[in-house]
Amino acid sequence: MECLSWFIHKHLFHGPLWFMHKSHHQKSKSFFEWNDLFAFLFAGISLYLMYIDSKNFGVKFFAGLGITLYGLIYFIIHDWFVHRRFKTFKSNNTYLNAVRKAHKIHHKNMGKKDGKAFGLLFVRKKVID
Repeated sequence: MECLSWFIHKHLFHGPLWFMHKSHHQKSKSFFEWNDLFAFLFAGISLYLMYIDSKNFGVKFFAGLGITLYGLIYFIIHDWFVHRRFKTFKSNNTYLNAVRKAHKIHHKNMGKKDGKAFGLLFVRKKVID
């Protein structure tokens, strides 16, 4: 899921879907941003895949389950820990702090192009050094 998420983020969110994703790269006084609609889109896709394959527990079901689990991890790491949408999660863990640092590098560029660090869970050492 991380590889697919990286691809979607770099080529779709910072491409034709920038009109929605740009809200995530701008300062906001609101708790919600247009970018949050992607969570509902992916949740809908995952629920649909699990539903249509719920009798067989085949590839579609587990693809939907994978999207759901990645979405949960994304919410906890990205929204809760990195962006501190809820102020209850702090850590001195080296890996988690590297994730936060890489994401801050990504947000240094406020525009659509020339971004770095499009992933979430895989942090390239050269990005944070």
